[in-house]
Amino acid sequence: MASSPCSSVNFDSGLEIKTRSVEQTLIPLVSQITTLINHKDKPKKSERTQQAIQRVGQAVSVAVGRFVAVGEAIAVENEELKEEMGMACFEARRAGDAIAQLTDVGTAVTPPVDRRTTVFSDRTGMVKAARMLLSSVTKVLVLADRIVIKQIITSRNKVLVTLEQLERVSTFQEFVQIFSQFGNQMVEFAHLTGDRQNDLKDENKKARMAAARAVLEKCTMMLLTASKTCLRHPDCESARINKDAVFHRMRFALEQVMEIVTDARPCGETKVLPLSIYTGIKDFKSNVEGLREGLYLLPHQALSGQLEAVVERTEDFTDSAYTSHEHREGILQLCQLARQDTDQLITAWMEAQSLNAKEATEEMELSILKTCQSVHELRRELHKVAVGRAADLLKLHAEHLPLRALKASGGEGNLEAVAEYARTLGEQKEQLVETCRLLCHVSGTEPLEITCIHAEETFHVIGPQIISAAQTLALHPSSKIAKENLDVFCEAWESQLCDMAVLLREINDVFEGRRGDKRAYVSLPRPGEQSTIAKLGLELRLLTSDVDTEVEKWEDQEHDIVRQGQSLSSMAYSMHLFTRGEGLLKTTTDLFHQAEVLSEEGLQLCSSLHTFSTQLMDEEKVVVLSEMEKLMGLCQQLQMGVRTPVQGKTATFQKVDSSIQNTRAIITVVIYLLPVCNKIVRKRSSLGSPQSWRDRQSSTPVKDDVLNGKNSNGFGVKSLEQHMANLTFLESK
Repeated sequence: MASSPCSSVNFDSGLEIKTRSVEQTLIPLVSQITTLINHKDKPKKSERTQQAIQRVGQAVSVAVGRFVAVGEAIAVENEELKEEMGMACFEARRAGDAIAQLTDVGTAVTPPVDRRTTVFSDRTGMVKAARMLLSSVTKVLVLADRIVIKQIITSRNKVLVTLEQLERVSTFQEFVQIFSQFGNQMVEFAHLTGDRQNDLKDENKKARMAAARAVLEKCTMMLLTASKTCLRHPDCESARINKDAVFHRMRFALEQVMEIVTDARPCGETKVLPLSIYTGIKDFKSNVEGLREGLYLLPHQALSGQLEAVVERTEDFTDSAYTSHEHREGILQLCQLARQDTDQLITAWMEAQSLNAKEATEEMELSILKTCQSVHELRRELHKVAVGRAADLLKLHAEHLPLRALKASGGEGNLEAVAEYARTLGEQKEQLVETCRLLCHVSGTEPLEITCIHAEETFHVIGPQIISAAQTLALHPSSKIAKENLDVFCEAWESQLCDMAVLLREINDVFEGRRGDKRAYVSLPRPGEQSTIAKLGLELRLLTSDVDTEVEKWEDQEHDIVRQGQSLSSMAYSMHLFTRGEGLLKTTTDLFHQAEVLSEEGLQLCSSLHTFSTQLMDEEKVVVLSEMEKLMGLCQQLQMGVRTPVQGKTATFQKVDSSIQNTRAIITVVIYLLPVCNKIVRKRSSLGSPQSWRDRQSSTPVKDDVLNGKNSNGFGVKSLEQHMANLTFLESK
């Protein structure tokens, strides 16, 4: 379909979708509902098409039924959501039934001109049912997501309780016991928050979550050594200061995670990033260029006021003791030039208004271009200064000389030398903190601004912690624990310098247009590679047609093997559309997510095939199990490939190529299996009751790990995704 799946259905559930998993789960449903409604635009349909539409409606109803069953199971296990979830499930089931009824050929009205039966005589009813279904399904998913949030909160609370116990311990034995428990809780919390970070749609929240989780990861090791040092030297003031700082930072990071997860801040505050020069220039240029469309939308002083705000922020550069005279003069001259060009623009703008002009005059157009160019040059100069200083600092401190000196003097018990090198490290810290602030001004994206702020805070906090750890070692030079503690804090400093080097490359990439944001490559790289991928995509499309042909031959359209085969075919078809620059998959990240879901659905098919094989004779069983093992290997290979992170366009292309080739191999196996299994089903149906066959098939016990939610993304959300994926096979029709 050319248009967005949401464009034909005016859908507004009143619920904000904040995670990719919920959004991706809804996409196939929105797509299929749109397909159903759009059939109204084709008044004449063959009997075959009418029957296909009827199957679509029934399939939607059946898939929604399964989906609702999972939602109801979640409601039973979570009393606080029982009423809301129950109502949402009831509405979803009712809407699904209404869609099945509206697409039932048996109840359709025959038009007077054409005797062939058509469906959707009640388009209003279909739209109403579609809206109800989308709204209720979204509500179920959002409620299920609330349970995931609850799980993270519960995990955080456990960590906090144990953290307080660790802070109060007085013996090594007690500390070891409690820290062992704390370590396990932190691992669980890290997994939960990592999944949440990857699932967040908002890139700013994702960056904030990454920063908070990085603090927790580093602080866990710091907490171990700082606590041990304090226990070994209980009367040492510097050891106590060092330990208290770690506990304070961990609590602060835990609170940050909760703010992101629950989308709430204390006292109703709103998290606002400090306005950077990059953002100020971008907004200023937007208003300047907007004058072409509207001469009377802004007051004159608004434009000059915006520029002055940008110029004021450049004082972070010009007032710095570390900015060279040449760079300072260059920045000041460019600021003055931007002022002059803006004043000329305002003069031309006022003249155009006095003439009652409806659009920008030629003089005004020239002034717009000059003003935009001057602020662009200002941004370029600021970028050069910030990035140049950062690169110089990283080179200067690559050998970590102050850290080495602190370790050596601390180990010698030389308090005077420690004080001297502490001052050197303090100066280095101030340089790094200021440089991070300058990088934030020119970072180019909000997620990178957040990362710059995190780097600034990290240097600001760890610097004094290194000094207190070195002081402790100097007071107790023979203490192995004090030495280990200083090593851990120095390693955290070195690690942050490495992170700063990566950050610097990302800022340069954004400035030079190599990357639009931190998350995804929006399209495939070069034309030659695109043609290769397009060829693979075409092969994939032909294979999905073969799957559809084989599926139509099955009498039992609700058989698990049929449903899962159709689902795989539809997801493969979506990947084919991606190779043409069409469909719902817009980025390579979307493609890899789809490939991962496809691999999981393939493994579900393997499970169904294994159940199927238990009822077969030896020869038939060998054939099915052989193909099942082949399919399982291909699915695992695809899953491993898409979960492997890559960097750079060439590596991304290779990952796309590999994903589509593996998908092609999976669909090829499915095409072979469908007729083989259909033949066996027909043969056995002729020997016994089809009903007894299905009863035997459905009586297979469910594994405990599925009931307990293992191998899922938390409290049944994965099950919801898998049931909704059953709708996707309709997209290729």
